[in-house]
Amino acid sequence: MSRIRLTQIRSTIKRPARQVKTMEALGLKKINSSVEHNVTPQIMGMVERVRHLLKVEELEA
Repeated sequence: MSRIRLTQIRSTIKRPARQVKTMEALGLKKINSSVEHNVTPQIMGMVERVRHLLKVEELEA
């Protein structure tokens, strides 16, 4: 299964509560924090909702 690394590059200040909760659900709390996730439809749906706040990198297996 492929993996992606998500890095928060923009603040969640003055963002809708739905976007803030999505970022927290992805495990991101501060700018420049990173997490790795398996690529699943659920994760990719959350990434699409907050793509403007993230940098997404595909990791090689």
